[in-house]
Parts: sequence; C-alpha cells; structure tokens
Amino acid sequence: MLGIVGAGGALVFYDFVIFAFLADLIALVFFPPGLPNWLIAVQTFGIFAAGYIFRPLGGVVLAHFGDIFGRKRVFAFSILLMAFSTLAIGLLPGYQTVGLISPLILVGLRMLQGIAIGGEVPGAWTFAAEHVSQRRVGAACGFICAWLGLGVFFGASITAMMSWLLSPENMLTFGWRVPFLVGGALGLLAVRLRQMLQETPVFVSLRERNMLVPELPLKVVIKRHCRGIVISVLCTWILSATVVLLLLMVPTILQRVYALDHQIALVAASISTISLVISVILAGFVLDRIGVGRFFILGGLLMLVGDLAFINMTGVTSGTVYLLASCIGMSGAITTGVPVVMVLCFPPEVRFSGISFSYNVAYAVFGGITPVALAVLLGVQPHFHTYYLLFISLLSVGLGLYFLVTGSFVEQSE
Repeated sequence: MLGIVGAGGALVFYDFVIFAFLADLIALVFFPPGLPNWLIAVQTFGIFAAGYIFRPLGGVVLAHFGDIFGRKRVFAFSILLMAFSTLAIGLLPGYQTVGLISPLILVGLRMLQGIAIGGEVPGAWTFAAEHVSQRRVGAACGFICAWLGLGVFFGASITAMMSWLLSPENMLTFGWRVPFLVGGALGLLAVRLRQMLQETPVFVSLRERNMLVPELPLKVVIKRHCRGIVISVLCTWILSATVVLLLLMVPTILQRVYALDHQIALVAASISTISLVISVILAGFVLDRIGVGRFFILGGLLMLVGDLAFINMTGVTSGTVYLLASCIGMSGAITTGVPVVMVLCFPPEVRFSGISFSYNVAYAVFGGITPVALAVLLGVQPHFHTYYLLFISLLSVGLGLYFLVTGSFVEQSE
C-alpha cells in the first residue's frame, strides 16, 4: 500500500521538478532571443514559481473532498491532472513557432501542475500516517518522503542522461521534451495503480461513527487550530528550503557560483538527492525512537553539515564535488520530521485540510519566492544560499527546543 502511494508521489514530484533541471533550455525555447541572462533566469524561475502559487488552490479543494468523501479519491484525480499537464508541456510549441502565446500557455500548464501537486503531497502524508500505528508514523512519513526524493532523483538522472546522449543542439531541438513525455505517460499508468488503494482505517472509522465535520473543514481549521497552522507553516518553511536549496537548485548553484560543468552539476544533484532519500528513511526510525523535539534539534545541527559542504565546494576535484554533494543531501534528513509534526497538529476529521492549507500556502510563499530570489541574489552575493541555509538550521533548532519545552503540539479541540 505505502509503495503504491510513494511511487505515485514520486511520479508527481518528478513531473513537477524537471522544469527546474531544464530551466536553461526551456528559457531558450519559450522566450525571445537577445534577452539579458539575468532577465531570462528571473522569467524562467518565475514560471516555475507559478506552479507553487497555485498549490494552495489545489490543496484546499482536493483536501476538502479528502476530508468529506475520503483520502483515496483525491489520489487518482491529482495524478491524472499532473500527467495531462506534463504531457502538454512536452508537446507545446516554442516561441519561434507560435510567438507570445507559447510562454502564456506554459504558465497555464504550470498552474495546473501546481493544483495537482497541492493535493498530492499532503494527501500522501495523511494516507500513510493513518495506515500505521502511532509508534511508526515517523518511519511511514520517512518512507513517503524518500519516494518524493526519488522523484527528484529520477528527474535529475534522466536530464543528465539526455544531456550525455544528445548534443546541445539536439537537446534544444527535442531532447528537453523527452523527460516531460516520459513523466506524463507514466503518470497515466499510475492512475490505474491508485485505484487499487484501500481507504484509510481512520477515515472509515470516522465515517462509520458519523464524526465527519458537518461544516467546511477549512473553516474548522482556521477557527480552532491556529497554533497548528503556525507550527505547520514554520515546518513547511524548513521543508521548502531543504527541497529548493539541497535538491532543485543544486545544479544552478554549482554552475553559477562554483563554475562547475553542466554535466558534473547534474551528477552532483543526483548524488545529493539519493543521499537525501537514504537519510530520510533512516531518520524516520530515529524520530520514532527519540521524539520530535530532539529530532528537530539534531536535524537542525545536521543541516550545518550541508552548509559547510557548500562553503568548501570551491576549487575542488569532481570526486570531492560528489562527496560534498552527498553531505548536502544527507543534511536534509530533517524533512522526515515535517509531516510527522503536521499529522500531530490536526485531529483526523480535519487533518487533510489542516495539513494541506498550511503546507500549500507556506510553500506557495517560501517555495515560490526562494528560486526567484536566489536567481537574483546570487548575482549580488554569491554565497547567499549558505546564509539562508544557516538561518533555516537555526529555525529548526528553535522549533525543536519549543517542542521539548511545551511537550505537545496542538490540542485536539483547540
């Protein structure tokens, strides 16, 4: 069951993030020639951010149906919507063919991808946590996070493979489309797999005991669980920084800041991602043993390892780059703790809506702004990413101390 949930999530994440790995080529295809490099970077990552901006819409709508009609039903729709929009991007004509309409359609398709992933990630966390005992929520969430990381790994790997097999001219002509077409086709296959899932025991119990909320679930969340929203937003800030800095932006940072070869940067991104996948699985078992407070403190300190790896990336051999990249990925183990905290923040009857609203609104802000901000600020301060990662590390430790002091998250009837 968790394997089907995780594999589908990996495909959805793959479809969403390959845009970042192909950003340079997409800019050449969908924007007019002759623009300054900084403007191209801002426009491209601005379109990338459009997907984040529309995540709250998808999250709120899909989570509403998840809390009212069941967790299972949102899965098939979210992955179907992602598959359709990803296929469409792979088939979309470029600026030279249809002019300005091309980037406009691209923005619209990224919006659809944002709506799809808005319900996917919170739904996967909720579904996994409600299928296991409370003593194993960390392991279950770590497993799901690992699959989502694998989606990023597949995206980086297939992009690296295509750039190795094809010349730059062929990559620009048709090679960049292949990852989108593959992801869309596999997404359609995953729709069928999602139909094999069984509803969570927690939701079935709520329905049988007539404990489903009679009013709008999001209204209940906002009225009664504000503290849970704040905690979840801060946790999502940590998660978004981890995903953007330690996974998605690794190729861009390594090329722009450290002047590394494009292919070396993509391989390093793949190593960073697989290192994170392994670390979040192990982190899930550690979390179940030591508790959330100590885990966040440990995870925040471990994030400093990734910061030091970035700092020492200058003027080293490719072998050392790959070793440091593995440290960068490992430092993102704290990702496992984020969904665990969110599950604890909201009671089952509004859990999907609470997680989805908090996560998607925060990710729309932090996940959408960070790539654009980095694209601009790295030109002003080349090591801005290390300062930002240091701040996120301190935030993680601070949350861990708060959890230890309070001893709880949000009361079930706040």
